[in-house]
Amino acid sequence: MGDLNQHPIILSYIQFNEFGKLLGMNFSIQSPGEVMYKLQIQHDFLATPKAAHGGVVASLMDATLGVAALSNVCEFQKVVSTIELTVRYHAPVLIEDSLTAFGSILSAGNRIIISEAKVFNQHKQLVASGTGTFNAYPKEKAGL
Repeated sequence: MGDLNQHPIILSYIQFNEFGKLLGMNFSIQSPGEVMYKLQIQHDFLATPKAAHGGVVASLMDATLGVAALSNVCEFQKVVSTIELTVRYHAPVLIEDSLTAFGSILSAGNRIIISEAKVFNQHKQLVASGTGTFNAYPKEKAGL
C-alpha cells in the first residue's frame, strides 16, 4: 500500500482542491480511513470582530470527513463526494486559533462511507464535531 499521502489520487486531490488552498488547509493521512487536518484562522474568516464564520469550520469538517473517506477507497481507484454533512459547534473559534481536526471511518460499504470528526483548538478544547456520508465512485467520473 505504501504512504497514502503520496498516492496518485490523493496527490490529485491536493493539486485540484483550490478551495482548500484558498483556506490554507493541510492534511496528513495517518492510515486508511484516519486523517488529521489543520487550519489557521485568519482575519478574512471572521464573522464578528473576534469569531470565525461557522462556514469555515464546516469546510474544515467536510474536508476532514471527506479525506478520511477518500483515503479508505483510493486504493480501489475511487474518489468520494459528500452526500450529507452534520456539524455541531461546541465553542467559538476565534481569530488566530489553530485548529486540528481528526477524522475516521465509522462504516464503509462498497459505495457508501460514513465518517466522523472532531475539531480542537490550540488549547485542546473541542470546538466542533460532526459526521458525513460519502458516495464512492470511479475516479474517471471525476475527470481523473
